[in-house]
Amino acid sequence: MFGFLKKNDTAAAAADSPQSVDSPKSRPGWTDRLKAGLARTRSQLTGLFRRNKIDDELLEDLESTLLMADVGLEASRFLLDELKQQVKNDKLETPAELQAALAATMEQLLRPLEIPLDTTTHKPFVIMLAGVNGAGKTTSIGKLAKHFQAQGKSVLLAAGDTFRAAAREQLMTWGERSNVAVIAQASGDPAAVVFDAINAAKARNIDIVLADTAGRLPTQLHLMEEIAKVKRVIRKVDPSAPHEVLLVLDANIGQNALTQVTAFDKAIGVTGLVVTKLDGTAKGGVIAAIARQRLGQQHGQQRLALRFIGVGEGIDDLQPFVAREFVAALFAADAA
Repeated sequence: MFGFLKKNDTAAAAADSPQSVDSPKSRPGWTDRLKAGLARTRSQLTGLFRRNKIDDELLEDLESTLLMADVGLEASRFLLDELKQQVKNDKLETPAELQAALAATMEQLLRPLEIPLDTTTHKPFVIMLAGVNGAGKTTSIGKLAKHFQAQGKSVLLAAGDTFRAAAREQLMTWGERSNVAVIAQASGDPAAVVFDAINAAKARNIDIVLADTAGRLPTQLHLMEEIAKVKRVIRKVDPSAPHEVLLVLDANIGQNALTQVTAFDKAIGVTGLVVTKLDGTAKGGVIAAIARQRLGQQHGQQRLALRFIGVGEGIDDLQPFVAREFVAALFAADAA
């Protein structure tokens, strides 16, 4: 019924295979990689603060800059209103002081998204991943497998994307690199693959199951219903599962991310987000837009969390979101 990882299964995935894992000594640390990854967004936001004084023109241009960085209208207005109040109350005089105030306000806005993922509550802890084609979902699963292994967890992958030709092979390649078993079928019902994977994880005493699903657009209602079916089947195996539903978002889509969050949440009840490809975009401000949209909203029993962010293709380039780290990198000084 299902297949396991074999070393000769990787040939067909050559075009989609992950990059080789560099040795720790040959790679910069996460802080440096995050700073480098946010360079394009940072260049959008920080250029204005080289001016000589705070005036109405600077504040107007700052609003335009925030919108260009895809911070969004609502979040931009919130940030500008807060800054104007601080300029008045705290007697801010220099653009450098304004930048520091913006960084602090941005961190305050983003902090509610920072909710670490606790995988110790169930065993196996079942994580279902969803997203549109090209968001980096399958690649993120491979990176998450490595992340959880580093915590001493055992991991099993479910190749629930049975439609995209290379998805199964790509996931097997990631599994081989991390020495993680992959439950897969050459074709068939994605819900059946995930069903088998969870049963296999129970039999093997596995800690975490990462379940891939086929990419789909929110407007493809029949496919959105199919992913909802996958969730229902998971609950037949374990009524408490899935314990986390992660939506993978490509940072390049900017404000469209808000539409995707709403649509997928309606279909499958999203509990956490993974934002990928921050290194390839000047639209990293979309995280602020997401935070403002979800601010104060109760999402089931908890607020929607931004669990992980990605800033590159390397296996270590997906890490838990920490608001302070993100803002520090976003407003860090670039070398002359």
